[in-house]
Amino acid sequence: MRRDHWQRRIAELDPETQYEEIARIGLHHEFPWDYQQALSFALFRTYAVPSIGRLLYDTGEFTERTQKRHDDTALVLESVLVDGMESQDGRAAVRRMNQMHGSYDISNDDLRYVLATFVVVPHRWLQDYGWRKPGEGEVTAGVRYYQRLGALMGIKDIPRDLAGFEELMDSYEAEHFAPDPKTRAVADATLELLVSFYPRVLAKPVEVFSRALMDDALLAAFGYEKPSRLVVTLARGGLRLRGHVERFMPPRRKPQYARDLKRIKSYPGGFMVERLGTFPSTMPQMDDVA
Repeated sequence: MRRDHWQRRIAELDPETQYEEIARIGLHHEFPWDYQQALSFALFRTYAVPSIGRLLYDTGEFTERTQKRHDDTALVLESVLVDGMESQDGRAAVRRMNQMHGSYDISNDDLRYVLATFVVVPHRWLQDYGWRKPGEGEVTAGVRYYQRLGALMGIKDIPRDLAGFEELMDSYEAEHFAPDPKTRAVADATLELLVSFYPRVLAKPVEVFSRALMDDALLAAFGYEKPSRLVVTLARGGLRLRGHVERFMPPRRKPQYARDLKRIKSYPGGFMVERLGTFPSTMPQMDDVA
């Protein structure tokens, strides 16, 4: 297989109608590691909005069962993509998300913002650190994918294009990012989980490396100390070097799934998407949005 095998395949697809297939290629073949990191950072950013971070803290799920919440989020989102949003299994995964969200008082604005981070953060990550920049068709497919997912989640007033998602995310963060002890606790628990994925001797370097990738507004919202300019330069330069090296690697023949990673530890015997996530006693039975 040539290095541009998947790029040529993407060029044959229509991003307006075959956006799921393009998304699968990007996430599972072209940029699996990059997407895993970027989507983790996308969720991490949302904690800095107090209305989101406080809710996550109050449930206890992100501070007391951090590993399971991490695994559930990764597996639900992956199930939607792997099975397809219009399939029976894909709709079951969307329904599971709707049931969880529907059991809490979450505003449409917060849901729109979270959706925007899923579009914008991976795009910017690939622009900065990917072994290649995503093409126009891939960008369009990413936008269409999350527009459809947002519609199935019942989110209103979804942006029409990437620029709209970027404006939404940037303006929402400028208005809502603020220090809060509960959001800090959620962020700390998440960073501790991230550090646990590596050998103990690397705990401090991984934690500093993670902070080196955060922008000033995010660091301020969590009250984190900004690493030195040298550390920031080395961390970000290291990611760019990794992307440069990956350009010379062969394309992935087999898809790389999050469910196969060692860091997903909660379901060694397999999982059912209907049983992922939280089940508050007052949770309503919600159908997915058509």
